[in-house]
Amino acid sequence: MSTTTAPRSVVHADFLIERTFDAPLARVWQAFADSAQKHEWFGTSDDWTTVEDTDDFRVGGTAVSEGEFHGGPVSRYVATYTDIVEEQRIVLTYDMWLDGTHVSTSLSTYELTPDGDARTALRYTEQGVHLDGIDSPAGREEGTRGIFDVLAAYLAG
Repeated sequence: MSTTTAPRSVVHADFLIERTFDAPLARVWQAFADSAQKHEWFGTSDDWTTVEDTDDFRVGGTAVSEGEFHGGPVSRYVATYTDIVEEQRIVLTYDMWLDGTHVSTSLSTYELTPDGDARTALRYTEQGVHLDGIDSPAGREEGTRGIFDVLAAYLAG
């Protein structure tokens, strides 16, 4: 009997996004730290049906966002907060699955600094390992930029 194994691969990649939000630091921080606020902008859209959404924002806490893109795969994000410095820094690791297949593991760092009294600068760094060609670094960066677009709209509302 012969068995065929799908080819396996690993792609390491990192990217940096720098963005300024038209909101004071305390407001931006709360958009991350308060789970009800985070639910309003992180991983939500008209094309998304939420299956699970939890966020235990503390060192050692986890965040889970699982849902289905209409007509597409079930996406599952599971993060563990490894470092939080109030109104300055969030570091977390996270794994992504698509339809039950593990597609990546990443280390993410959010650095927040005030930009005057009414604006906040974000420096986001992600270091990832993308597995078996299912997920791509370019797609991940594009998706992250899209999430920050939704955050900007949320903060402006």
